[in-house]
Amino acid sequence: MSGIQKYSFPNRSLATYDPFADTGDTTEVTVQGYIHIRIQQRNGRKTITTVQGLPVVIDQKKLVKAFKKDEEWGDVIQLSGDQRQKVTDFLVAEGISKKDKIKIHGF
Repeated sequence: MSGIQKYSFPNRSLATYDPFADTGDTTEVTVQGYIHIRIQQRNGRKTITTVQGLPVVIDQKKLVKAFKKDEEWGDVIQLSGDQRQKVTDFLVAEGISKKDKIKIHGF
């Protein structure tokens, strides 16, 4: 091989990356049945509030209408700004979850 080098690359999984799979909180054990509300810093002073762990039996269209988002969302709801307390109050007021089943994460 004159001047050409042969490179061998290890076979790596091409799985998609889920930014919400690992929150970096290794001290807490995730328990089924809890709704997790997290806040994440974006750029500058902007933040995103995420909601995970909602029960499957919830009417998704009702939530979408209440949160004023379009219907094409997956397992995570993202809201602009710090909406942790408003989301918690909404979930309790609508009877979707009890207050003790909601975990609020973040600063």
